[in-house]
Amino acid sequence: MSGVWIFDKKGVARLISNPTRESFEQKDPIYPGTSTAPGARPRVLVYLPTNQVIRSYSELEQRLGELGWTRYYNLSQPELLQFHKSNNSVHLISLPRNFANFRSLHMYDIVVKNRSFFEVRDPSH
Repeated sequence: MSGVWIFDKKGVARLISNPTRESFEQKDPIYPGTSTAPGARPRVLVYLPTNQVIRSYSELEQRLGELGWTRYYNLSQPELLQFHKSNNSVHLISLPRNFANFRSLHMYDIVVKNRSFFEVRDPSH
């Protein structure tokens, strides 16, 4: 096994196989809703018409509502927050109920279903 062993504050070691600068930085997300894997770069979802960084589900719900998406209440999956385009559409966006668990995977799902309106970016841009 090659790589670098890192010890956290509790003394637990973890091996980083391909170390990068980001691997050694704070493991807790600086920006809510970003990836926390070692070496992963945080991402943000941006609403393009206003260049607004989406920082909460209330902001996201407002923007999706403007695009014709409505909340879908699925009692069989209470851990998810879901939106659908219309009763005639098969498009469904499923997100974790807690915004802290909102990841790049979820952001890209929103972008694919709303190509001209959202973009995933590095927060420094």
